[in-house]
Amino acid sequence: MTGRLFLLLTSPRVGAGLLSREAWQVLDAADVVFGHEGEPQVEALRDSGVTVTTAPSEAPTTLGRALVAGAAAGKQVVWVVSSDGDPGLTDVVAGEVSRLPSAPDVEVLLGSHDVPGARVLDLVAVMDRLRSPGGCPWDRAQTHTSLVPYLIEEAHEAAEALESGDRDHMVEELGDVLLQVAFHARVAEDDPDAPFGIDEVAAGIVAKLVRRHPHVFAAGTASTPGEVETSWEAIKAEERAAAASSDAGSPADPLRGVPVGMPPLARATKVAARLRKAGLGDLLDEAAEGDDPGARLLSLVAELTAAGVDPDAALRGALRGLVERVGPPSQPA
Repeated sequence: MTGRLFLLLTSPRVGAGLLSREAWQVLDAADVVFGHEGEPQVEALRDSGVTVTTAPSEAPTTLGRALVAGAAAGKQVVWVVSSDGDPGLTDVVAGEVSRLPSAPDVEVLLGSHDVPGARVLDLVAVMDRLRSPGGCPWDRAQTHTSLVPYLIEEAHEAAEALESGDRDHMVEELGDVLLQVAFHARVAEDDPDAPFGIDEVAAGIVAKLVRRHPHVFAAGTASTPGEVETSWEAIKAEERAAAASSDAGSPADPLRGVPVGMPPLARATKVAARLRKAGLGDLLDEAAEGDDPGARLLSLVAELTAAGVDPDAALRGALRGLVERVGPPSQPA
């Protein structure tokens, strides 16, 4: 009877032991399961009651021949593919199978697949390697303060890429922004007094998203984009009021949280929108009166925001058109 060799391939980004139903059925029916010592998947299978035999050899050539020989002898053999993919092993297996007059079947069995977002774990691991002893001296020397200019620069480059419509450019620049988030989270892990990491960052934004989407996660009733925006602003106002409640009962500041370091045009846009939503548009109109350059600019910002136009985006679009008329577009950094 001709046996079969299964190469059990799993994702290193998915928790060891989280296998498909088909994979578990093959493992239960196998005559022998081989794997390298120390592999997370091997240890997880042993913890689940599967007997995993240590690989007969570390060398791909010897290992491949032993696996094929076992299957050729009529056994159901499973090889638990290592985290590094066992370079060279499949070539040896293919060569052995091709020279046998009665070759066993060989099947690559996908035991698990990456879940959405699994590659973010790779980013976290790489960032940890760079910041750890033996990593990159430059990365290890960075602080939150030293990284701020890069975060600002990458955010601007991402905005430009998103408005360009160039999909490859979007992927690249969004990746650079994601790097900054992972970088700051890893720097924070080294804080001796109040450390935090990527999990705390993710948990915080998850909690905020759930809290601000009651129409999805609770009993809210918003069903149109406009209703969602109204609900969102109401919840934000409640959060600001709660945050200010400890300040001797002072009323919530509608401009709370608007960064002073924002570019002036973007900050003016945010301030104008906040004041109008807070019913304080008269203050904005008063500040925009006058002939000095600042007041004239603020007046135009107020006019555009009232019409639903983002002045910052409008100016970027006008500049982009001007640059294209002057010469070929600049290459992305």
